[in-house]
Amino acid sequence: MFIIALNSNNVVQNGQNSTLVYKFPNSVSLTNKYIAVSSVSMYYSWFNISSLLNNNTLSYTWTVGSTTTTYTVVIPDGLYEVSDINNYLQFTFIQNGTYLINGSGDNVYYAELVINLNRLSVQLNTYYVPTSLPSGYSAPSNFVGYPTTSFNPVITIPTYLSSILGYAPINGVVFVSNGNVGGAYTPPTAAASNYWVSKNGLNTLSYLSNTAAQVQPNSSVYISLSNINNPYAIPSSIIYAIQPSVAIGSQIIDRPPNFMWNKLIDGTYTELRLQILGLNYQPIVIQDPNMTILLTIRDKDEAMGSK
Repeated sequence: MFIIALNSNNVVQNGQNSTLVYKFPNSVSLTNKYIAVSSVSMYYSWFNISSLLNNNTLSYTWTVGSTTTTYTVVIPDGLYEVSDINNYLQFTFIQNGTYLINGSGDNVYYAELVINLNRLSVQLNTYYVPTSLPSGYSAPSNFVGYPTTSFNPVITIPTYLSSILGYAPINGVVFVSNGNVGGAYTPPTAAASNYWVSKNGLNTLSYLSNTAAQVQPNSSVYISLSNINNPYAIPSSIIYAIQPSVAIGSQIIDRPPNFMWNKLIDGTYTELRLQILGLNYQPIVIQDPNMTILLTIRDKDEAMGSK
């Protein structure tokens, strides 16, 4: 058996850090050869929200007098949990002056995204915006103003972000919450029965996501290798899958207990090209290129033992 080691020196400099090329010292004949991943060491550093994934925006409304403005929230590229998305949403409320301050000095926001553990869902709560300053409250210096009629902010979750939060489009229509203007209740768009909705005595509207939230769309990634002969798979180049079981930003160390051998197409080689693909079989963007991937090559007549 022979070992091939790929590391950051093999990374193709295309801005993605997910393609590695191993160049043999000389042309080699690989006939009746099998190859397997023997170990992977890399950092969990591929973003779940980015402009490239087209899932980094949502919007909310705010009414001053009778004029309603829609604010777009652009989330910086990064690795986010639902709580992080909520924090950034509320950071945007601060930037836009669409919040108040209660008597304890705490900021009061009129929309939030939280995890509902009992329902295994992401819950969106929107709250009634008052027409004047409540007793004991104060307004920030950049406060934009009050509505003539109380309302709940309307939250719009576009298609690609909806899979992260679990608010799947229904019949192609994205999720849009209800504004609850003047206390009247009408369902959200796109078949309200598919989103659990409740309303309490304070006119708080709560929505539950209608599918399981896929917070990390690439919760596992594939290792693809050039010149693999696998007639039973599409694409035929997949030789291994990595499922991170560490915290975001931590090191992934993966050593398969048994090698999964894959037949190389017979031929003369000058290089091997390895790619790390997302669940859609497209190369992912890895932020930290520090990695080591060991591949083992064996002859056809060598023992089929694990190592």
